[in-house]
Amino acid sequence: MSGLKQELGLTQGIGLLSTSLLGTGVFAVPALGALVAGDNSLWAWPVLIVLVFPIAIVFALLGRHFPSAGGVAHFVGMAFGPRLARVTGWLFLSVIPVGLPAALHIATGFSQALFGWHDEQLLLAELGTLAMVWWVGSRGASTSANLQTLVAILVMALIVALWWAGDITLARIPFPPVAAVDTSQLFAALSVMFWCFVGLEAFAHMASEFKHPERDFPRALMIGLLLAGAGYWACTVLVLHFHAFGENVAAATSLPSIVVTLFGVKALWMASVVGFLACFASLNIYIQSFARLVWSQAQHRPRSYLAQLSPRLIPRNALNAVLVCCVLSTLCIYTLKINLEALIVYANGIFIMIYLLCMLAGCRLLKGRYRALAVIGGALCLMLLAMVGWKSLYAIIMLAALWLFLPKRKIAENHR
Repeated sequence: MSGLKQELGLTQGIGLLSTSLLGTGVFAVPALGALVAGDNSLWAWPVLIVLVFPIAIVFALLGRHFPSAGGVAHFVGMAFGPRLARVTGWLFLSVIPVGLPAALHIATGFSQALFGWHDEQLLLAELGTLAMVWWVGSRGASTSANLQTLVAILVMALIVALWWAGDITLARIPFPPVAAVDTSQLFAALSVMFWCFVGLEAFAHMASEFKHPERDFPRALMIGLLLAGAGYWACTVLVLHFHAFGENVAAATSLPSIVVTLFGVKALWMASVVGFLACFASLNIYIQSFARLVWSQAQHRPRSYLAQLSPRLIPRNALNAVLVCCVLSTLCIYTLKINLEALIVYANGIFIMIYLLCMLAGCRLLKGRYRALAVIGGALCLMLLAMVGWKSLYAIIMLAALWLFLPKRKIAENHR
């Protein structure tokens, strides 16, 4: 037993993962893919799902057999020992100062479009969003899952409404023949689109809170992955049909512009609200996952403040600590006016490194054809690190630094 309340069902798990993957990307990435690959981007999504499947299956199997709030750090610990597990946990937590403020900024950007807010107003909106995350998280995983399932329904309903109003049918979709697909454009689109499927590592931390993790966790992961992929593909069809992309068009405005075209300016609030909720859902699952990781890492000191659970069996103290870090990071970035777009690339390198460590753990823990899938997933992760280029050095240096310095603190703890 993990100590956390086991209350998640299959539908809730699907809602958690699908909104984690859709998040901010559903409004921007289809337009970016269309910009670099045109009609070829319609083939890129199916190809990407096939490529991500080995990674997803490894996550599903590890979560099924070894469910833990520690997520990937737990898998790595079982495969390679507690030292690397601790390093992996801190590597994931190192995303907090960079990735979360960026996601917050994107989420509150919808309030800027809706209300015209700027500067201090946006900062207050970001802090208010964090307060909402605390309120949802302090009520347990079930509340987060129910909310995110509702968000998933709203996102898919918006896409269906746009298809219906735009009179789009499968027969009218401009699928290029396979022989005519430009492979260079296809690979360019894949490099943009992969980031939509970053979120599996966060979902892994929720495995121990399923009522039947051995049955429902892998099903939720695979169904959620397919649902998110279908949502992205359907949005790509819309973007191409209405030509809502271009060099001088902000990618995040693609779906809102289609909403305005079909339903008028007064309907802009609909796209803005759904966009904010989609971003909020992705932000929420990451913060809840960070809290569970912090709680899991604190278990070696049971009397620690961070190792304690609330009466509802929620890691509320760990959640408070994570949110304090988020608030401080947000205030620092606002004060120093740091370019968030530049920092996101470094965070992406961290995510790929965590995926790679999970695949290596799968190579050690899984058997037969599942081990082969882990090998394939690991090769894909190495390819992605190469695609990030020299900026992936941040993740490699961070991993090396944690490996060198964290064990020293661990030794000191053992001698106290």
